[in-house]
Amino acid sequence: MRAISALFILVSTLTFGQDQLKSPSEFYPSQKTKVLVVGTFHFDFPGLDEVKTAEDDKIDVLQEPKKSELEDLVAYIKKFNPTKIAIEARPYWNTMQKYKEYKNGMHKDDRDERYQLGMRIAADLELDSIYGIDATAFSNDLYKQDSIYANKLFNKVDWNIEDPYWAYAEPYFEYRDKKMKDLHLLDFIKSMNTREAHNFNFGLYLTGSIATGNGQGADHLSMWWYNRNARIFSKLINITKSPEERILVVFGNGHAAILRQLLEASPQYEFVEFDSLEN
Repeated sequence: MRAISALFILVSTLTFGQDQLKSPSEFYPSQKTKVLVVGTFHFDFPGLDEVKTAEDDKIDVLQEPKKSELEDLVAYIKKFNPTKIAIEARPYWNTMQKYKEYKNGMHKDDRDERYQLGMRIAADLELDSIYGIDATAFSNDLYKQDSIYANKLFNKVDWNIEDPYWAYAEPYFEYRDKKMKDLHLLDFIKSMNTREAHNFNFGLYLTGSIATGNGQGADHLSMWWYNRNARIFSKLINITKSPEERILVVFGNGHAAILRQLLEASPQYEFVEFDSLEN
């Protein structure tokens, strides 16, 4: 009796296995455009983000020992062998003009990661172009078109609401910044580009004011931060011409979580984990 039962289970398993749906990925081309997102802090510390690094914790990537560590970071990223490079720059920044200047010897002492990573790697690999794919958000357009209407859309959002999760996050940011001098720059950037680190950054947009204003907080997030990154992603699509391409994206780390989500979900792209370049 037990043998019959076991045989029934085996036959049933085989039968059900034959009837299972194929994976959706089987219906798409197997080759995808590979994208490496390098989410970083801003090397020149402009102080424009919500989280600001204390003066005593700032590093100088053009002075030793960080200068040599930067060379190691560049060498590591070059293992990806990108065929295109995209950076956090909007049209007014004149990316291609600055790249031409860089190749002529200018901007070598600018600490901005767009030069020290993006353009440096592009020049080393003799790439003809570099792409600025940053974007403004729909909320910015809305304020420009009709600021009165835009203010009505978001006037109930409580920007000053007490957020207990931010109180948890602040000590981490302080701890991380203090480790910047001690850790090798490559290890520091690796730690910033794990799935957990990406989601940690984005998670702070999902607490506090997002739940206020009877939906207005959620509207603001979707029309501002999520929309801006969706527009950045659309620009990435527009510069992608072939599944054989390998695209390096250098952006502030706050953008990395949404870009990761969009790239991983897209049938067009393969998201390359930053720590996978070892082999």
